[in-house]
Amino acid sequence: MYNCQLQLINQYNTSLKIFTYLQYFFFLGFNWNWRIAINVISQEIKGEKKYNINTTGADNLKKLSKKGIDISHATMYMPITYLLLEQIFTQLSPTSKKHFLDIGCGKGRAVCVAAHHGYKKITGIDFSKQLCEDALVNLHNTKKELPSIQYEVITKDAINFEIPADVDCIFLFNPFDVVIMTAVVSNIMESVKESPREIIVSYANPLYKDVFLEEGFIEIFHTQQMKYFEAAILKLPALK
Repeated sequence: MYNCQLQLINQYNTSLKIFTYLQYFFFLGFNWNWRIAINVISQEIKGEKKYNINTTGADNLKKLSKKGIDISHATMYMPITYLLLEQIFTQLSPTSKKHFLDIGCGKGRAVCVAAHHGYKKITGIDFSKQLCEDALVNLHNTKKELPSIQYEVITKDAINFEIPADVDCIFLFNPFDVVIMTAVVSNIMESVKESPREIIVSYANPLYKDVFLEEGFIEIFHTQQMKYFEAAILKLPALK
């Protein structure tokens, strides 16, 4: 009886996963093009299986708006492609692995992949409670494979989030507009002034890269794939 129930649950989960892939495929195809959709979905299937997480999909955050939450400065939820994310991690210095922070973590793809690339202390922050709950589930699965990691997911607006003093690597996937980004960069600079250190920022779809450069960050890596997939790695040297 138990085995039969377990089999039904597994079949349901598989069907749900297939539906999610199809839904995301058509979203990408209609909004970008079908060649990109095929490429991304292929990455999604391989990546989700490789890391044993569930982060595929898109969310325009309208449910939050209906609850009275201000989404005017937010961008819709979409996960970074696995190919681009893994390329970023191959470029990061092994010395910047004290504390990984994902601002606008969504369902937790970047934080989970960070754990597989040697980060032991991981924090995700997002203003969506549901996305944070999904991220916690995915991190729980990751911890089963990597028991030594310490993680936390915080539901909070980025503008009011104080950057922890030991954070040395920050990830962003264009989570909000220039208004919030300017405030986030200010928070980063304040943290560095209080606790001087080198900080690396991995910034996918870096629309507001200039905000960082104006504060003294240096671009040390840049890549662009298939027109839409772009990322930069920025470094703020330790203040003397």
